[in-house]
Amino acid sequence: MHSPAKAPPNRLLTAVLCLSGVVVALQHTLVVPLLGEFPEILGVDYPSASWLVTITLLCAAVATPILSRLADMFGKRLMMLVSLATIVAGSLIAALGGTFLAVLVGRGLQGLASALVPIGIAMLRDELPRAEVAGATALMSATLGIGGALGLPLPGVLYEHLGWESIFWLSAVAAALLFAAVLAVVPESAVRTRGRFDFGGAVLLSIALVALLLVISKGGAWGWTSGYTLGAAAIAVLGFAVWFPFELRVSLPMVDLRTSARRPVLLTNVAALLCGVSMYANMLATIQELTMPVGTGYGFGLSVLAAGLCMMPAGLVMVVFAPISARLIRRIGAKYTLMTGTAILMAAYLLRVLLNGSVPLVVGGAMFVMVGTAIAYAAMPMLIMGSVPITETASANGLNTLLRSVGTAISSALISALLTMITIEVGGERLPAFAAFQLVFVIAAMAAAVATAVAFFIPRVELPAEPAPDDGELPDELVVTGTVRGGGEPIRHAVVTVLRTTGEPADWGRADNAGEFTVVLPAPGPYLVITGADGWAPESQVMDLAADSERPSVLLTRRLSLQGRVTAAGEPCAGAMVSLVKASGEYVAATVTGSDGGYELAQPPSGRYLVTVLAADRRTVTRHVAVLTRPAAVDFELDNALQVSGAR
Repeated sequence: MHSPAKAPPNRLLTAVLCLSGVVVALQHTLVVPLLGEFPEILGVDYPSASWLVTITLLCAAVATPILSRLADMFGKRLMMLVSLATIVAGSLIAALGGTFLAVLVGRGLQGLASALVPIGIAMLRDELPRAEVAGATALMSATLGIGGALGLPLPGVLYEHLGWESIFWLSAVAAALLFAAVLAVVPESAVRTRGRFDFGGAVLLSIALVALLLVISKGGAWGWTSGYTLGAAAIAVLGFAVWFPFELRVSLPMVDLRTSARRPVLLTNVAALLCGVSMYANMLATIQELTMPVGTGYGFGLSVLAAGLCMMPAGLVMVVFAPISARLIRRIGAKYTLMTGTAILMAAYLLRVLLNGSVPLVVGGAMFVMVGTAIAYAAMPMLIMGSVPITETASANGLNTLLRSVGTAISSALISALLTMITIEVGGERLPAFAAFQLVFVIAAMAAAVATAVAFFIPRVELPAEPAPDDGELPDELVVTGTVRGGGEPIRHAVVTVLRTTGEPADWGRADNAGEFTVVLPAPGPYLVITGADGWAPESQVMDLAADSERPSVLLTRRLSLQGRVTAAGEPCAGAMVSLVKASGEYVAATVTGSDGGYELAQPPSGRYLVTVLAADRRTVTRHVAVLTRPAAVDFELDNALQVSGAR
């Protein structure tokens, strides 16, 4: 909600949200530089220590869609505070526990905070003027790279001077300070969706995601044909097979699959997955390339700490390009900005295949990759927010962020496999060959190229209209909840689109099983409300909507039907059975003609169908019918119809 009288300065709000994003992103790489040390510190083997990274990934995958949905329903600031609180709690448990189990639990709690970034992006949309949203969103997206880059050298420095516990103490203090800053600076948004939380969908999605990510992240260590891997894969397939139809039936789903299937959202999410694959290759492969021994012929023999410091410019370049990304979005649109970013990613990786002769060249190549990443990551939230109802911006961005994380997990597994398969022997030790790194960069370039092609097919996205008040201040947005009914009953899944009377889009929403919808409007005033639903003729009307106006009710009055007449020798054919089946064979409905030969069936969803007439004397006739959104009329004449066998 825009609240100029009470809200803090926009820059302060943006700074607090972005710093929170940096701290959250830091959690993902916080222990990576010390994975070689933790087996000795905690008294476990290396495969066990690697779970300190895996558990964070798994908890992030579970928490991101759940907390993002809760943010849309119960408040974005509240879920941001919950996220920061889990970092504080997890960090304290890890720092004070001193055992592998305590650190593992702490790392899991730290991973629960990953939803803060998509929630923060949705908060920026709610609280900032539209002209500032693109720049702030670009910077918020850049925090993923900044936090990841800081997480590589920082733990090494802290461990060397203050001990391993210091990395968790720093995380706890930073999250606690930001918790206080969010309380003081960030207002609670009034933009929310109504209804009950989808617990069943949350559980099913969590099971499926955890199983899928276990396959991706642990398949190489377990063996791709091992019982653990195959069992986890089976659980993932079964989980998603149950989750998809469940989400289509529930009133307010955890993830609105109907909205997610819209072309702008679907293609943007596919591009996010591919960008995750491409981006993470830069961070993971570059560190290993810099730390390889000089004896390999291509390595530079740097320490993990020195290699992490070399990656810091690559992370910081995302800050520099955040405002440039915002200008590109305003000038050429989010779609072409995304294509620009992915094209730069592709070109950067192709250059990295060739330019590897010195540390400056490697660092420069990594920076070039992050330029493309910054531009692409800035565009994706804008495409998502322009394509979903305003009340679902956090959950939609949460799904987009989740798919980026799945992409990074795929990239990590792929890189690990390649670097262990394509090797050379140096001093009696098997090490990755230079050809393995080149192949990693080629695959990353291919992923970016496919992302560019996918982005090309994203349709143009129009952002909701921004009010232009006379006093220069941005007024509060208006959250309107209404109902869609027809024939005295609520109409589920009706789509309500709201335009300003001058033609600009305001918002849209989908009715739940009770026929309720929610839209967010830029200001009180007259709006054109357009409503459509399967089986009903669309309606449109102008409504004067204000905070104190009655709850709007949209009535659909005309049911669409499939109708016609059956005649024989020009005379009405009464009592004939008329059936409707899908072209693929599934039964839909049937009825009997009246005394005038007329019939009427409720119009099914758009598609291709077979309409068949069976007369009392067993004559039949079938027609292929394409059902669209208008009422369909199909007449039959039985004069030339054939009788079925045995009726002669």
